[in-house]
This record gives sequence, structure tokens and C-alpha cells, in this order.
Amino acid sequence: MGKLVKNHLARLIVMTAAVYQIAAGVHGFFWPKIFWDMWTTTLNPLVAPFPILQTLNVLAGLLMLGWEYPFPMLVPGTAFHRSIVARLVALPVVTLIAVLLYQGTNPALYYIVGGIVYFWAFNEGEIVCMPWKVPTRGKANGVSRA
Repeated sequence: MGKLVKNHLARLIVMTAAVYQIAAGVHGFFWPKIFWDMWTTTLNPLVAPFPILQTLNVLAGLLMLGWEYPFPMLVPGTAFHRSIVARLVALPVVTLIAVLLYQGTNPALYYIVGGIVYFWAFNEGEIVCMPWKVPTRGKANGVSRA
């Protein structure tokens, strides 16, 4: 039996959340609503008359999708792409952007789950290798690690 590669699972969860966040941002252009407007109307200028929050959601979703897939513009294999810590820093930011928009609450929950799985992978010492590849077993002093 194989071992669960948690960073790949987290990558798929975050890509799903990113696509959903893009769709929520586009949906928000037509039906703008702040999620927390039942308690306060202070944040309403973020969605109308100018679609600031909707645009931020679309951009954040595109950024996360480009980072996780990755698109060639983000140069897969670089230290930025391989860093789980950078993802753990970025995920709360995009989660906050998503949760403020009414249509973005589900992507925010997916981002939280993806962040938990990335944290699990980080704690177990996993590395992010090239996209869609499985980390190979290395040799330490000529002995194969199991």
C-alpha cells in the first residue's frame, strides 16, 4: 500500500477552493452581498457601487489556482513554489478575502481544510516536488530510506 502524500491532497483541495472562489467572485458581480451584513453595514461599500471585494476574490482565486496548478508563469520548481510555509501564510489571507463575500463562504471552508492538510504535511516533513510528481526515495550514505 502506498503512503498518503498529504501535500498533493492539500493541493487538490486548494485548487477546488480557488475555482470555487473565482466563481463566487463572478457571481458577486451580479448579486453583491457582504456575508456579515446582518450585523453591520460598514463593509457594504466594499461590494457596491464599486466591486472591490468581488475583484479581490477573482484575483485571489486566480493567484491560488496559478500557484497550485502551477501555471508556467509562476515557474514550477522554484523555492516559492516548493514552500509549504509560504502557502500556510497565504491561505489565511485568501480565506479572509473569501469569507467576507457572501458567495465565498464555501471556498473559505475549503481553504481552511486545505490549510489543515498542508500543516499536517509540514509537520510530517513532506516536501513539495515538481507538479504532479511523487517524491522519490533518496539515498543517504548509499542506503535507501524506507
